[in-house]
Amino acid sequence: MNYSNNIVMFDGVKKSYDGESYVVKDLNFGVERGEFLTLLGPSGSGKTTTLMMLAGFETPTQGEISLNGNVLNKIPPYKRDIGMIFQNYALFPHMTVAENVAFPLKMRKISSHEVGEKVKKSLDMVHLKGLADRMPSQLSGGQQQRVAIARALVFNPKLVLLDEPLGALDKNLRQNMQLELKHIHENLGVTMVFVTHDQDEALTMSDRIAIFNDGVIQQAASPNEIYNWPKNSFVAKFVGETNFFQAKVVSSNIGKNHIACEIMSGEVFNVYYEGRVKEKTNISLFVRPENIRLESLGVKKSENDNSIKVKIEDVNYHGDHSKVTLVGDNDIRLVSKISSAYGYSDLSGLKEAVFKASDCKVLEA
Repeated sequence: MNYSNNIVMFDGVKKSYDGESYVVKDLNFGVERGEFLTLLGPSGSGKTTTLMMLAGFETPTQGEISLNGNVLNKIPPYKRDIGMIFQNYALFPHMTVAENVAFPLKMRKISSHEVGEKVKKSLDMVHLKGLADRMPSQLSGGQQQRVAIARALVFNPKLVLLDEPLGALDKNLRQNMQLELKHIHENLGVTMVFVTHDQDEALTMSDRIAIFNDGVIQQAASPNEIYNWPKNSFVAKFVGETNFFQAKVVSSNIGKNHIACEIMSGEVFNVYYEGRVKEKTNISLFVRPENIRLESLGVKKSENDNSIKVKIEDVNYHGDHSKVTLVGDNDIRLVSKISSAYGYSDLSGLKEAVFKASDCKVLEA
């Protein structure tokens, strides 16, 4: 990431509501110009408070927030040149669609002729052509959300903040709006900061994700890095499902960037690791459920094949995949996701199998 290109900077930002405990703790972080950044985390993790401080609806207890090099702390929200999209849309019920979209332009004393042109262009962008004279109550939830997006973008803000804007939509509409927002971001190149607690949404839409927990950013990276190379166990657990193993290093010299580890059931796994680690060190391994294969007993084990004999405890059908609960020696419990292309009926008849981890990695050493 090019930090010299940051449009937003958080410098030592803390937030406390009671003067004792902090909901945001010493935040030092930048948002790059033109990126789609998602703040992701559980309820109470600090992500929404961070967004509200950036918007101007909350004030930092300590530290500074800057936009384009200008400190925002004492600048009121309406002077920050920031677009805002809320979960509940926050449309004015007594105004038409066009009047709602025109509102931020009129507040900025834009000429009537220019207002009309900008409103039309903004409504066309969100596919609401022909609905300018409708009232919000005459629109569907998805249409209301498009009006909110048009209003946030109509004055060409430097930055757009989105506070769980798709949370009230049904699944199919939500997925469609995810793609629309992503396309709008790509076409306009505007910087967007998006808050959600939905991991799939964050992975789908973001250039970069900042994972919050207990007021601290646990990791900030691309969706691919967050999912495949989580920094710690919290990130690994929060984004997607994960199987964990406790293991001990038995050899740190079995090839480039690989080590041999003995897991609790006694099997030795060959795992990828770029760092240096001493033998007999206790480490934590992880493997995603979709990287676990199941094969029938008696299949010949190949060299460096990370496998365990397991019993199949439960099989649950989820349409495109089946989730299989497995139990190995020493009560090792695992979850595997098997694509339905392999056949649900084949899985349902199995009682025992060989579990093979095709992408097992070191999480913490």
